[in-house]
Amino acid sequence: MPPARVYLASASPRRRELLRQIGVAYRLLSVAVDETPRPGEPPADYVARLALAKARAGMAETRRRRAAWPVLGADTSVVVDGAILGKPRDRAEGLAMLALLSGREHAVLSAVALATASRQAVKVQESQVRFRELSPAERAAYWDSGEPADKAGGYGIQGRAAAFVAELRGSYSGVMGLPLFETAELLREFGLPLWSTSTF
Repeated sequence: MPPARVYLASASPRRRELLRQIGVAYRLLSVAVDETPRPGEPPADYVARLALAKARAGMAETRRRRAAWPVLGADTSVVVDGAILGKPRDRAEGLAMLALLSGREHAVLSAVALATASRQAVKVQESQVRFRELSPAERAAYWDSGEPADKAGGYGIQGRAAAFVAELRGSYSGVMGLPLFETAELLREFGLPLWSTSTF
């Protein structure tokens, strides 16, 4: 049986790494999706909507290319007190996010969607992450490392911020940006096998 072959509608190097981890061969698609939350939209609905929107946008692109592989889209958000923390716009916002996360628990919602010409589906995974107290000097040093600038919530668990995490309940890969259990389940539901290291 051939390996799972998909288009990945994401520029995230972390999602590429995670797909390779479970043996999924992929090609990248560049898509543009408006990521503005709708008024009153629950965070779980928001990440599910964006993951599906990315997969659908990718499908539109594959139709233009006359390609037939399914398209995988994903979205991850950090949520504190019901508020979605996106990617920080600047240093001040990044430091404010780290101060907000310091010494408390937050949720990370990660959605994965798969779309074909005839079918689409989405799964959402929620994890709980608790940071230890972070000093102002630590927050500044972390921001100045350059690592958190392009990451939801202003941190990356797979990097230096791993030292901030006192507790994690849920999916480590989901906090990274692609929940592998849910991704594998979705691929299986679409009849796409795993465990190949080949590319195409």
